[in-house]
Parts: sequence; structure tokens; C-alpha cells
Amino acid sequence: MKYINRSIQVKFKEMNGNFPVILVTGARQTGKSTLLEYIKNSSKEKINYVTLDNIIERANAIEDPENFLRTHETPLIIDEFQYAPNLLSYIKIEVDEARKNEMFENGKKVKTMYYLTGSQVFQTMKSVSESLAGRIGILELNPLSTREINNSNEECFVPDIKMIKKKEKIAYEPVGKIFQRILKGSYPILYNGQENNLENFYSAYIKTYIERDIRDLVNIKDEVKFLKFISAVAARTGQEYNASDIGKDIGIDNKTVDEWMSILRNTFLVYLLQPYSNNAVSRVIKRPKIYFMDTGLACYLAGYLTPETLEKSSFSGQIFETYVISEIIKSYTNNSRDPRMHLYYYRDNNGKEVDLLVVNENSIYPVEIKKGANPGKDAVKNFNIVEKFELESPNGIVICLCKDIHAIDEKNYFVPIEYI
Repeated sequence: MKYINRSIQVKFKEMNGNFPVILVTGARQTGKSTLLEYIKNSSKEKINYVTLDNIIERANAIEDPENFLRTHETPLIIDEFQYAPNLLSYIKIEVDEARKNEMFENGKKVKTMYYLTGSQVFQTMKSVSESLAGRIGILELNPLSTREINNSNEECFVPDIKMIKKKEKIAYEPVGKIFQRILKGSYPILYNGQENNLENFYSAYIKTYIERDIRDLVNIKDEVKFLKFISAVAARTGQEYNASDIGKDIGIDNKTVDEWMSILRNTFLVYLLQPYSNNAVSRVIKRPKIYFMDTGLACYLAGYLTPETLEKSSFSGQIFETYVISEIIKSYTNNSRDPRMHLYYYRDNNGKEVDLLVVNENSIYPVEIKKGANPGKDAVKNFNIVEKFELESPNGIVICLCKDIHAIDEKNYFVPIEYI
């Protein structure tokens, strides 16, 4: 096994010691525990560890949280803390007591006391916000980005062509290799030598996800129907979210679809990209677009098992777009920035659509995503819609499979996928 450095470590180190509590959240198997194990082993200070996957420890934390915290000396890692959310109010008491001592008694600075990990935010984030406001730093860890796999520097993706030209380009790969990577997905276990069989891994992942996360969150009586729901959503990755359409396929009502989609979103399997709108824009479509955060899981659920079949399928365009969008989202979360403040898409009632709009400071950049190596000038035909938005628009780009950056016209550029 080889530890893969995570881009988020930079932000973790900035937070460490400055927040009494640090929460690392994200989907199952994204490397949260491994990240904190790495921090623990590389720390000059002893950090203790307990996991609430342990049934005995979980029972202690639920039944007597005050004694549980007294039993485990700080600084302390509490892995999978969402199994005992009642701990939060007691952690708040411990933190406030330490801060009071700092202020009135010994003056010793309060460093990070608790490191929490959790793979569910469905029930816990409200409690976190209410109990630990001003006391907690929160980091979201997604599956590996391609830049992490390649051990390359990762910054928030901004389509400013001047910035892109200065960016480190990862190694060029032929189309077949790219689709092989898309099919494989990006869970760390698939890259550290522990697991080689994709079908076995994803089958076990879904089984664990339904049996543990889903049963903890809601009472789903028909697990087969829920699996069909996830598969139906995976088949629609890169498309607009239409609850009625999904419900008809599965045989459930719109309210249930919305509830189950909320679960996928709050357990980090799915990201909903919101449509862009402001006061200057009317007649826009208001439905978000669905993107799976791991393309390997989406491919497995949609029934694609080989890169050759995937590349030739009608699914290839939308999964390629999903790959690009998920990589860009990761570039923001890995730098502890909220992608919801920067990333949008556009579609209006006249059928004009732009795959991605990136807002950075007072500028907006239109982005199209195309699977081909030479998509043609039509790829930028809708970029003029940004003129309505009352923001600067320095340039637009088309992310595609070309080898080098080259101009489409005086303002727009083809950009190889290796620059995301």
C-alpha cells in the first residue's frame, strides 16, 4: 500500500491548530480515515483515535457521551461520528471550557481538540452548525482527482486562458486510456493496490451503502427499488433532474424521488449543478443537472463494464461531461472553496445551453465540454448569452480531446482535457 497525497492536506494544515474541532466529511471510501491516520502518524503531538464503527464504542458514545469523552484524551480523532450526533453538544462544552481556561486562567492557546469524520451529512450538519458554530472547520473529501492520482499541483479551475496557459498540464493519454480511467473511477482503494476487481468493488460498495448509510437515514422497505432508483439516476448523469421522469421509470411518486435524491446528494454520491440566473436573465430553466461524483460508480450502475463498450455507447458523451464536471468540482472542494458559489450551467426556454459557467470574482466564463478532438466552431455558438449577465467575460473555452490549446476566434479557445 502506498499513501496518495491529498490536495486538501494544504487546507487541513492551515486549519489544524486554529479550530478546536475539524470535521472531514465525504462519501464512503474517499479516504477520510486514511487522511487522518496520515495526519496522526506525521504529527509531533500524540493524537488518540477511536472509531464509532466499533459497536461497543458507539454504544458508550450514545448512552454516556460525557463519560465517553472523559475516557478518551484529546487531541482525539472520532471516526464516523455521525453514529452518535449527541456527542456534539458535549464536545461544545469541552471546547468552551478549554477556551474559558485560555482566557481566564493559564492563557494556553486552545489548539485542535477533536478531529471528526463522517460519511453522512443528512442528519448531522444541522447539529454541527448549531452546536459548533465558530468552533469548527469543515473539509469535504471527494474521491481522488486525476491531479491527485498523478501527484500534480491542484488549484481551483478557472477558465481564464492566461491562467490555463501557465498551468501544469498532466500527461497526455489516448482516448481509450481516458475512458479506461473514467470506467475505473477514483476511489483510493482502486489505486493503492488493495483492490483490482472493479465489479467486485462496486458491488460491495453499493451493498454497504444501502445496508448501512441508507438504513440509518430512512426506512426504505424495498431496497431493490432503491437500487433501481440509484441506477436510474446514474443513467441520467449529465442531464437535468426530472423527478417525474425518474419516478415513472421506478414506480414511485415525485415526493419519494425528491427524498431519495436528497439522500444521494447528502451522502456525497451526487452533485446537483444549479442553473445560473440573475436579475438580467429571464426564461431560464430552473432544474439542476445531475452529476455523479465518481464516474466508475455511475458506469457500474448504468451497466457498463468495459472501456471499449463505454466509449462506443450513447452514454459516452454524458459520462465524459460528468468526468470533467466532477474533476472541476473536486478542484474547488480540495481547496476548501464552495463550488456552489462558482459553478453553474445555463439553459433557457429557447433551447440555448452552456454546459458550465464559472464565476470568479467579477468575471464569468462559458465552458463547453465535447468528447471529440475537433468539435468545430459551433461549440461556442451560445457563448454570447454571457453578454446579458452584467459581468466581465474575458474568454470562453471548449474542453475537449485536442492535443494543444488553440484559438477558435479572438475570444474563445479549444483546451485539452489535461488542463483541468
